[in-house]
Amino acid sequence: MGPVEFIVLAFPEEQLRVPAVEAVMGLRKSGVVRLIDGLVATRTAAGDVLAAEFDEFVELRGLLTGRDVARVIGAEDVHEAAGLLERGNCALLLVVEHVWAEDAAIAVRAAGGRIAGSVRIPPDRFPADPRVGAA
Repeated sequence: MGPVEFIVLAFPEEQLRVPAVEAVMGLRKSGVVRLIDGLVATRTAAGDVLAAEFDEFVELRGLLTGRDVARVIGAEDVHEAAGLLERGNCALLLVVEHVWAEDAAIAVRAAGGRIAGSVRIPPDRFPADPRVGAA
């Protein structure tokens, strides 16, 4: 198994942005990542925190099926992720395996090593992506 990561993708408003969802799910279809678990979290305008299964959304229906799925996102994770949201916003909560790194992880383990950790570097530490907003 490659490295596993919990990712929170926030969206303005209380509804998902379909093009962004399709792009993320395209990674799954291409085999770059394996989707292990997922939920949609919403912080309502009143400040309430709601969680919904993928099957409650047409664009996400059927994504969490099969033997690879493991329900690992709990209520505490939902509330922690919702703390990152402004009122009236929602987020995709994803647990993914980075399949692209699986061969390296297998080789490291075979050599007696282990994945000891990883650090996510915030996007604001890099120059703006010139592809964003390009025509």
